[in-house]
Amino acid sequence: MDRDTVLTHILKPKGMSTILGGEVPATVISNNKYISQPTSDAQLTDRNVGVTSASLDHAIHTALSGEIRTVILRGPEGSGKTTALEKLVVDWAKGEHLQNFSYVFCFRLKEINSDGGALSLENLMQHHHSHFCPESMPLVLQKPEDVLFVFDDLDQCKLCLDPSVHHPLCSDPSQAVSMSCLIASLLHGSLLKGAAFVVATRQTGCLEFLSGTWVELLGFLKPQREAYFNGFFTDPAAASKYLMHMEKTLGFYDFCTSPRFCWTVCSIYKTLMDAGAKLPETVSQLYIDILAHLLQALSLDKACNRELLLALGRMASHCSLHQHSSCTKEELDSFGFRRFLSSVGVFLQIDGDKGSDACVFSFTSQLMLEFIMALSFLLDKSTSEGVEKMLEDHKGHAKFLDLFLSGLSEPIQRRPLETLLGELNSDQILDFKCWFKSSSEETLKGYYKDRHHRCFHLLHQAQNKSLVKEIITASARTGISYGDLSLQDCVALNYVASCLGEMKLLNLYRTSNFTEEEAEVLAPAMSLSHKILLSDSSLSTGAVHHLASALNRGLTKELDLSYTRLGDEKLKILCAGLRDCKLHSLKLVTCKLTETSCEDLVSVLTSGTSQLCVLEIRFNQIGDQGFMKLCKALHSPQCKLQELQLQSCKLTAVSMEAFSAALCSGKSELKKVDLTQNRIGDSGVEALCKSLQHPLCKLQSLNLFDNELTGACCPHLMETLMSEHCSLSELDLSVNDLGQKGTLLLCQALRQPGCPVEKLGLKRCELTELVFKELGSLLRSGTSRLKSLIVGINKVGDQGVKHLWDAVAHPSCLLEELDIEMTNLTDACVEDLCAAVRASKTLKNLELRNNSLTNASVPALIQVMEDSHNMQEMNLKYNNIGEEVFNMLSECDKIRY
Repeated sequence: MDRDTVLTHILKPKGMSTILGGEVPATVISNNKYISQPTSDAQLTDRNVGVTSASLDHAIHTALSGEIRTVILRGPEGSGKTTALEKLVVDWAKGEHLQNFSYVFCFRLKEINSDGGALSLENLMQHHHSHFCPESMPLVLQKPEDVLFVFDDLDQCKLCLDPSVHHPLCSDPSQAVSMSCLIASLLHGSLLKGAAFVVATRQTGCLEFLSGTWVELLGFLKPQREAYFNGFFTDPAAASKYLMHMEKTLGFYDFCTSPRFCWTVCSIYKTLMDAGAKLPETVSQLYIDILAHLLQALSLDKACNRELLLALGRMASHCSLHQHSSCTKEELDSFGFRRFLSSVGVFLQIDGDKGSDACVFSFTSQLMLEFIMALSFLLDKSTSEGVEKMLEDHKGHAKFLDLFLSGLSEPIQRRPLETLLGELNSDQILDFKCWFKSSSEETLKGYYKDRHHRCFHLLHQAQNKSLVKEIITASARTGISYGDLSLQDCVALNYVASCLGEMKLLNLYRTSNFTEEEAEVLAPAMSLSHKILLSDSSLSTGAVHHLASALNRGLTKELDLSYTRLGDEKLKILCAGLRDCKLHSLKLVTCKLTETSCEDLVSVLTSGTSQLCVLEIRFNQIGDQGFMKLCKALHSPQCKLQELQLQSCKLTAVSMEAFSAALCSGKSELKKVDLTQNRIGDSGVEALCKSLQHPLCKLQSLNLFDNELTGACCPHLMETLMSEHCSLSELDLSVNDLGQKGTLLLCQALRQPGCPVEKLGLKRCELTELVFKELGSLLRSGTSRLKSLIVGINKVGDQGVKHLWDAVAHPSCLLEELDIEMTNLTDACVEDLCAAVRASKTLKNLELRNNSLTNASVPALIQVMEDSHNMQEMNLKYNNIGEEVFNMLSECDKIRY
């Protein structure tokens, strides 16, 4: 096979470069503009190749150099499949690669579609490869393993290639058979068994029966786009400027990886640059500019332009509805193209002789098809079809149709086209706007975040700030989680936030991979949000940098990063932005922080500019050493911290002396501290009690839940509560073995007129009936300030709790909340319970979960809840109440069951 002849044949330009069709592959290769696409080594069959990231060409060469006989390239339209295949043949013809093959035949199956009748393999090769010498055919047949077939546009082949639904395959190369049978016989090895194949196809599910190495075309990623722009524009500064613009405005769309799309963008950017015009901000604006350029090139009058566009619209609608990628000349005539056949090449790809009936016409891209369909809908003054029906008809086939309608509905954006086409149909535009407004209002009341995203995309395409404010009203439910946004979702959401000027909440809960790119796009929205929720998310280091920057210059007062496993290094980055921002509350629950992070938090708290007053670092192993570092910040007059949550932070009594010293230093503003589930023990509480009695200590709420305390700490607590300087209004001692003796001491202190405690937690503290009797007595005393009492999981039964019922009924009792969960209550207590509720002027909430109340008590409980003006809620969950009374309970909205 004469390789020079093959080279000449393959490099002979076919067609011409167009703004939509891209540059002709032969020209790209001849002018050394070819850029190989990236692909991962996981896509290679030969995994022993010593590369971690291989090019597409390398992937093909490697696969075909081994025992692989079929390689399938899969990628979307305009992704460079044809150019890659032609480069493959050129490299073979030049002797650079694939020298294990003696013969290479390249076919475009879109062209073979036009061949009619029966044809043998021999005739096929000679018909489509006139440079192939017929005398070489016996050599091809004798050694098929030396033959490589390259098939382009496999998805365009109208033939049935699946052997499971195919007629008997052919094995004789001289036998004339249908084209369908011939191609299927080659691909499935019954004809020329042992030959190798490289085939290219768009993403379609109808070719999954093919076996071989599948290679996905990744297209032009950022490095390839950079190389492409540098090759297109002679001025490096211009190349950089226009690439940056495309990346910012369009780079988040998948189609930006298409080499053909890059050609289109570069071409129109150059045209706009030469005219001194503004570059497009959205994909709608881009296609408005493209179409205006194409129409200007035709130099037709408005009436002809309009007629041509309506004909293109009819073709676009036909292709979309019937899922046809191309149309015949006869179909084209039926759409109204008869006057414009000389002009269609500007908009359509033409395969075959334009004068032949076998010639087929297709849109060069799905995007242009959808844009023309949207434009023709708004242009057509004869149609009565509404926008809702039109969108429903094309649902699932046209991804950008509503987006283009949104862009074209705005007068400023469509003006360049109206100059060339005349005014669009005002009724259709009004119909779209009414549909958009009503559907958006409905969408934004719901919880479907993908529908919210679509609404934001439509607003982004419209580029109308006042429209955003009109649609995103106070009733919009924008507080739902927008976690796991795509990059284009980020762009749309950011646009909406920028138009609104500020957001109450940016909810990104459960974002599984918050990338640097996404965070960079959302940074303005983050800086405009009063609260940012990123809990249960995974943030890249780059994303944390942009978050820190957004906080530094933004409005954010609350940030929740709980369960993000942030770690010390990322927290250090975050803290750089926290030193000078408006943040009041920071949640870092379960973030894998250690003692190291405490140093960075101290630098923030003592910066003099930080406004942080609530810090939650629960479930982080900061330990005593880390906490003692934090205590140093509490000595600083710059520290504004008022609430500190330290549950399960591996603290012991060792750090309590330092904490106590900080509390009574006169500088600490702390009012609320949660030390739940830390092993501080009785000695730790003893140390704390010293500060709680100090006149400079401002602590009002202390949670010592499950701190391994015993009754031995109660004398110190009693002394503290009786101190004139104690300011504790909330004290939780639940899940500690205080016992009867210890709690009776506490009751003595609570009875004193000066004791400030209003909320007391003693759940599961080994309390006895005697303790309940004493609690009842102090509630009736007239000196107690208690408004909330939590004494659940102390199994004192009906007799023990009766002391509390008697107290609740007493006019001196101030209780508003009573928790007696799992205290072994039965129906026998209900009479006293109801009497207490009726008599009380203050009780609002009653917690009765996990007791032994039955159906028999339900009528009385419902009646007392309906009669009571004070009571807001009674919780009866997990009692012995059956389903037969659920209907009765459901009628009382104050009871949970």
